Amino acid sequence: MAKQEYFPDVSKISYIGPTSLRSKMGFQYYNPDEVVGGKKMRDWLRFSVAYWHTFGQKLDDIFGDGTAIRPWDGLTGMDLAKARVDAAFEFYDKLGVDFFCFHDRDIAPEGDTLRETNKNIEEITDMFVDYQKTSHMKVLWNTANMFTNPRFVAGAASSPFADIFAFAAAQVKEGLDTAKKVGSANYVFWGGREGYESLLNTDMKREQDHLGEFFHMAADYAKSIGFTGQLLLEPKPKEPMMHQYDFDAATTIAFMKEYGLDGTYKLNLEGNHANLAGHTYQHEIRVARSAGLLGSLDANQGDKLIGWDLDQFPTNLYESTMAMYEVVENGGLNKGGLNFDAKPRRSSFTPEDMFYSHIVGMDTYAAGLKVALKLKQDKVFEDFIADRYSSYDSGIGASIEAGKEDFNSLNKYVIDKPQSELRAATKSGRWEELEDTLNHYIIETLK
Repeated sequence: MAKQEYFPDVSKISYIGPTSLRSKMGFQYYNPDEVVGGKKMRDWLRFSVAYWHTFGQKLDDIFGDGTAIRPWDGLTGMDLAKARVDAAFEFYDKLGVDFFCFHDRDIAPEGDTLRETNKNIEEITDMFVDYQKTSHMKVLWNTANMFTNPRFVAGAASSPFADIFAFAAAQVKEGLDTAKKVGSANYVFWGGREGYESLLNTDMKREQDHLGEFFHMAADYAKSIGFTGQLLLEPKPKEPMMHQYDFDAATTIAFMKEYGLDGTYKLNLEGNHANLAGHTYQHEIRVARSAGLLGSLDANQGDKLIGWDLDQFPTNLYESTMAMYEVVENGGLNKGGLNFDAKPRRSSFTPEDMFYSHIVGMDTYAAGLKVALKLKQDKVFEDFIADRYSSYDSGIGASIEAGKEDFNSLNKYVIDKPQSELRAATKSGRWEELEDTLNHYIIETLK
């Protein structure tokens, strides 16, 4: 018997080029096999669909029930889980992506014991593997949901309760086994409740020690089973815990270095998380890239007027250009990619909206890639920055960078310099001029 078609009103999405000012069910900038900057566009971007938002999200929020209308509505339990797999692979094929990501609890319901839960997961991942044999689909990463169930009320690996730490370890063991089974390129740790609400009842040092040890255990197990994917930590500030231990890229890198994890783990960074931490997305990516720890990206955005994680599909060309500028500077994302950790808005509730939302996200980042490559080719920022720091290329600046100076020698160098000479040593940062140039590049490159 033929399988049910879940999206009969949607044909395979193709590249149509920038042919219309109106959005259409087609890509205007994402041409997957077009070679740009020496690579196919699909290899620069490595787009991934988030299983949880796309096939599990009902479009509810903290003020209202879900509005989503989905072809699998009315099913429950494993029947629902299996229908979503069939729908997902039809969706991937029609959208034309190469990767997907999932949490363990997205794909199958929990049983009364971990053994029962694992059995459900293995049944669904058997379906994944069967579909992978007849499709090009790969798993960018998988992860463990250790934040929804009430047992994680005070965290998972950082929980003050030893049984919960043990359960978290067993859950991640299954997650890593799953990663190897489905060929995940990465495995992500998102510490949804790894933090605290109040120091009045928290031994913060002990919790962080436990968290560090947990990550070492995970890396040891991954190595023991021959999992060769990259292990990733994902920073997020606040929400739901008042103080998350992995607040932002810099905080997480400091944690990694303190516990000797930076040679094993890299970072998975998200746009909306960066904003909640008070940073731009580019800032977070630059911090990770500068440390050699950029792993993968979750491509979404939030509303700067709302203080929680909205997981909107990315539409901001300025932000996508600067994010892709960092990726280009990094030479690509290696095993990582761009995962759409995003969901349609509650008012966009039809199955067709699932496709439109991904199309705008993919086109936005494809456009950003093209602009970033043009900026890099013309050395727009590199030349300006090189000139701004040129005083360190010779004379006293070169001597400082070579470690040949100290406070006494520098005091002798400046002690009699008049203020006019010191002021003359500075140059304008020309911030507005550079932003104007960036606007021109975005407009002209995408004509």
